[in-house]
Amino acid sequence: MGYMIAAGIFGLFFLIVALSGAFTVEQQTRAIIERFGKFNKVAHPGLNFKVPIFDRVAGRVTHRVRAEISVESKSKDDVFVDLKIAVQFFVREEDDAVLAAHYKLMNPAQQISSYVFDTVRALVPEMPIDNVFSEKERIAAAVKERLDDIMSQFGFTILQALVNDIQPDAKVKAAMNTVNASARLREAARNEAEAKKIRVIAEAEAEARAKELQGVGIARQRLAIANGLKDSVAACAEAGIT
Repeated sequence: MGYMIAAGIFGLFFLIVALSGAFTVEQQTRAIIERFGKFNKVAHPGLNFKVPIFDRVAGRVTHRVRAEISVESKSKDDVFVDLKIAVQFFVREEDDAVLAAHYKLMNPAQQISSYVFDTVRALVPEMPIDNVFSEKERIAAAVKERLDDIMSQFGFTILQALVNDIQPDAKVKAAMNTVNASARLREAARNEAEAKKIRVIAEAEAEARAKELQGVGIARQRLAIANGLKDSVAACAEAGIT
């Protein structure tokens, strides 16, 4: 009886230990398994098993796209500006890429942010504030090129870098809005003056045309009177009246 109880306890203990070795890995994720502190294998999505006590899940590497970085820099004309840059990147699915991403970089997002900061702060100080807005695609391309060159060796692929927002200092923004409003008012005034000029010219041309037509009418009237007088004189002459 005691033997059966001991066997049952041992079997239950063995079952618990065995079940403790089961674990799941989410989709778009890889798990790093270490045995006695040394890399053992990469676990793929789904149900996986590790040797209890000896093995442990050292970390998980996700392949999902992520990261938005805010960078403050100063333009060539000494205007401080905040740029929000979205970096779309992921870890390649090959096991060697997963290992590089886990073991070679302690904090990939922070490292990517550092390279983005360096790139933006090398470009923006060379541009006037207006060019920062017009050349945001150039800034994004430079960020992607820099990250592609560096992060590929750590197992990362950079999909895209986008400059989502550019916000200058509040006072500068208000001044820019004032300048834009003044420019629009000047343009409106020019348009109004041009319209008035067109109206005046049209009225003058209409008046000149009216006078021209009036003169033509008077001339024709006088010609008609002269012709009538001429016909009258001719008729009197025919009748012997001098």
